[in-house]
Amino acid sequence: MPGLDSFLLLSAAVFFGAFVSGLAGFAFSAVAGAILLHMLQPLEAVPLMMACSVGVQATNLWALRTSIRWKESLVLILGGLLGVPLALWLLHNADTRMFQQVFGLTIAIYAGYMLFKPALGCVQHMSRNRMAIIGFGGGLIGGLTAMPGALPTIWCEMHGLPKTEQRGLVQPFIAVMQIASLAMMLARQDLSSKVIIDLALSIPALLAGTALGILAFRKVNDALFRRIILGILLLSGLLLVV
Repeated sequence: MPGLDSFLLLSAAVFFGAFVSGLAGFAFSAVAGAILLHMLQPLEAVPLMMACSVGVQATNLWALRTSIRWKESLVLILGGLLGVPLALWLLHNADTRMFQQVFGLTIAIYAGYMLFKPALGCVQHMSRNRMAIIGFGGGLIGGLTAMPGALPTIWCEMHGLPKTEQRGLVQPFIAVMQIASLAMMLARQDLSSKVIIDLALSIPALLAGTALGILAFRKVNDALFRRIILGILLLSGLLLVV
């Protein structure tokens, strides 16, 4: 069992990650990982973040069930499922640090630029073929950075989707990508007993953060939600670079 200091740090990391993910729909690992990766070994922190993220996404899917766009999201999911195995192969056979830094810098620059650019006035058409490619990229990037939702979120933002439609499209994709990655780690027997213990200890903070995040999502308007999304993308990108 961890000491009090470790428990408080674990709870704080999970709470803030769950709050941001409940509000924005993604970025649990980017926020929680800023603390967890400094207090746990990567083989303990990464599966813990994936398991917690699955819990957040399950809650999000239930809370937003009337807005979920399963048919459109399936195109993203099918593309993403092709990208996850490649990402896990690269994790074990290549140095992915440079990729993470380049991707982090790219989304940070994009988000910083878009924060000062007006939002689109109307929703743009989204090609299914391009959505499948975005899904593949999201699955690949998610396996390498634990952020599968970043690329689809940027895609939705570029096409001017309102907050509810954006969450309805991206939320199922993130949930399936995290479950697929976690299942592959389970198949490889990469989970330790400490991960299970830490997950059990994290549940109160996970539930509280997710509930408050979803409540905040329902209170903000589309313009503020867009700025929040871009701000989180900017922060997430910078965290990948450092």
